[in-house]
Amino acid sequence: MDANQLRAAFTGYFASRGHEVVPSASLIPHDPTVLFTIAGMVPFKPYFLAEQPAPWPRATTVQKCFRTVDIDIVGTTSRHCTFFEMLGNFSFGDYFKELAIPYAWGFVTEVLGVDADRLWITVHESDDEAAAVWADAVGVPAERIQRMGDDNFWRMGDVGPCGPSSELYYDKGEAYGAPGGPVHGGAERFVEIWNLVFMQFNRLADGSMEELPKKNIDTGAGLERILPILQGTDSIFATDVLRPLVARAEALTGIAYGREQRADVGLRVLADHGRAMTMLVGDGVLPSNDGRGYVLRRVIRRAVLAARRLGRATAVTPDLAETTVAVMGDTYPSLRDELEMIQDVLAREEAGFDRTLRTGLTLLEGTLDEVRAVGSTVMPGEAAFRLHDTHGFPIELTEELAAESGLTVDRAAYEDLMAEQRHRARQAARAPAAADEEGYRTLLEAEGPTVFIGRSLLHYASPARVVGVLAGAEPGTAEIFLDQTPFYAEGGGQVGDTGTIVTETGRAEVVDTVAVLPGLVAHRARVTGELFRGQDALATIDAGRREAVRRNHTGTHLLHAALRSVLGDHVRQQGSLVAPDRLRFDFSHPGPLAPEEVRAVVGQANEDVLTDDHVQTSELPKGEAEALGAIAFFGDKYGDLVRVVRAGPHSLELCGGTHVDALGMIGPISILSEGSIGANTRRIEAVTGIATVERAQRRDALVQEAAALLRVEPEGVVDALQKLLDRQRATDKELSRLRSSMVAAEAAELARTAVLGVVVARRDGRSPDELRGLVQAARGQVGVRVAVVGGVPDAGGVAIAAATGGDPDAGALVKRLGAVVGGGGGGSAEVAVAGGRDPARLDEALSAARQALEGT
Repeated sequence: MDANQLRAAFTGYFASRGHEVVPSASLIPHDPTVLFTIAGMVPFKPYFLAEQPAPWPRATTVQKCFRTVDIDIVGTTSRHCTFFEMLGNFSFGDYFKELAIPYAWGFVTEVLGVDADRLWITVHESDDEAAAVWADAVGVPAERIQRMGDDNFWRMGDVGPCGPSSELYYDKGEAYGAPGGPVHGGAERFVEIWNLVFMQFNRLADGSMEELPKKNIDTGAGLERILPILQGTDSIFATDVLRPLVARAEALTGIAYGREQRADVGLRVLADHGRAMTMLVGDGVLPSNDGRGYVLRRVIRRAVLAARRLGRATAVTPDLAETTVAVMGDTYPSLRDELEMIQDVLAREEAGFDRTLRTGLTLLEGTLDEVRAVGSTVMPGEAAFRLHDTHGFPIELTEELAAESGLTVDRAAYEDLMAEQRHRARQAARAPAAADEEGYRTLLEAEGPTVFIGRSLLHYASPARVVGVLAGAEPGTAEIFLDQTPFYAEGGGQVGDTGTIVTETGRAEVVDTVAVLPGLVAHRARVTGELFRGQDALATIDAGRREAVRRNHTGTHLLHAALRSVLGDHVRQQGSLVAPDRLRFDFSHPGPLAPEEVRAVVGQANEDVLTDDHVQTSELPKGEAEALGAIAFFGDKYGDLVRVVRAGPHSLELCGGTHVDALGMIGPISILSEGSIGANTRRIEAVTGIATVERAQRRDALVQEAAALLRVEPEGVVDALQKLLDRQRATDKELSRLRSSMVAAEAAELARTAVLGVVVARRDGRSPDELRGLVQAARGQVGVRVAVVGGVPDAGGVAIAAATGGDPDAGALVKRLGAVVGGGGGGSAEVAVAGGRDPARLDEALSAARQALEGT
């Protein structure tokens, strides 16, 4: 049975017994009390502590785990490793010993077919209940059930859940040591393969224990411990999870496994550490000088040192990562997607450590000689700190090499100096220098230009080193500088990338990327935690956003070429914006585009997309590129060597931006608008890809909705609308005729009230325009020389209209009347309208008009 079959058999066995199959959690735990996921129960700790309700009563997992408690002896034995997989079944207040014990026995003996006579059991010395289940329910002979003390009692801490445990051991046989079972026999002979923890007590602060109201089960079976039994070998390094890595280490070093003990130790270190480092980086751990990143760095450096001692002078870690992914990729598919990023991280760390080794080993040997020369056996902590701080030489390696010379290192003094250094670094991080031109120039001179590596999708997540951190414009923000970056800095109309920069001590949410000086890229970000100069980081751009920007950028090139084809070579780019949600293109042209010209432009661009031509990029001398007909893209500055982008049969431009690999990736292009933004300058806005599809879907939905309202098929919407508009125009014409008739009738009625040829009246609820029409109609009646009508419109306020024929002046008249109602007005001498804010004085104004006009 191979590893994949064992994993499937285990989860299948427990799934058939009502357990939820839960995928492995990350090696980076949510639990802040541990650096890594060190056991299968770590992801379930909140359920065991009753901090959260368990989503299921039973669960089973194959959990990735990593421990360094035995790192110094990894490679010296055939059974120790740092990374391992824990097979586990868990009960959250559901079943207890009465099922957990038979489940374990049944899987090992019935599913795996392990000889029951070779299995031994240990229980806690006080746990009569577990012993009885093993003996009575399972049938294990009493002589193979042994009792132990603290080794068979599990506790989460000084207080909290705890309980006895029971373990299954496999007897490898007489060749591996003395008999007597796990308690009395040889350690290499009796190998623990399964541990069952019975959480049944709560330990109080005074040391007493009380029964838990809900008892839990936490079991763990080591996959690497079981595989040798199933595959008939006595070494985990001969199983299918590690033998391929040993073989890769053999190929890299040219040394065969099994011929010489010292070499075998190195090959086993390479196999184990190669797998561990790959899994750690795959889960987001990065080398650093603190925390889990420091542990990873130690693992990588131990492997590199082992390789160098075996005679391998060149890189080994990328190859070990490749083999690890080949072995583990079926179980953990994300490894395949992350392989190139993992290899980049490991290769950078290995190259850096090589430089450290070359310098540090010489200095260390000199220091050790000095210590021996004065008759001491202790290397000063200050010397070890200097090696680490100045040259990056790890303290563990210093101790190992010193031990080989019979010396020790003053570790306490070293740790004191390290603590002081960390304090200084944190203080500096809390008060970074200002982000200004002086700071930028100092950084550029010290670190050199930023290397952009983000054109390929494979580099969207890339390792980098923090070379500078400057204070941002707002609290909690910073400008971060890397030695290399996948983030594109705003330029040539293309917006800057967003994403994250993560180190061991902090996380930066990058909101913009800009070139603050030629060659120097600033990542403007909101920072959580702390980021320091010199830290290793994982820089990850927002891939979805970048892909949308790439589509729009190449789409802009196609539209530019189409505009020149349709309108003429006078079309030149005057500006652009390439954003993830749209593109904007400004170009020279004297007048608006006709509808057929817009259709021709978008038609050519989409025909180019359908060719799915590969987008070709090359770097050429500028003169040669221009001779080929390449067009300069507005806003870009070019040196002697330029980047030429050929996109399909029509587009050839100079451009430093990011583009799709093939035109088909753009998807459909749709022009949203075309208009003028100045003399002889036009602007089009457009969308590509899914945005075009969504726009078409919205339009289709509108047509469907209109068709439903008009009670026709979608194809008949235009005809139906035309008929509706014709009817509407006819109705409007009839309404206008009726209104005219009504106004004429009302004007005649007003004329009958005229006194000395003057009409003054009040009509509320009319708009100013309606009052204007009414006074004009009344003025046209026989015997009327002046008409004044005021009212309170439905919209509020006051409106007064006057028609006088010029005698008196209508404008001057309404101006006086408007003043009465708190407003003003004006117009021609013949017709004018006033407005006001005081309806209560409208009658007063009309009375004043009557007195003034009837007296003239």
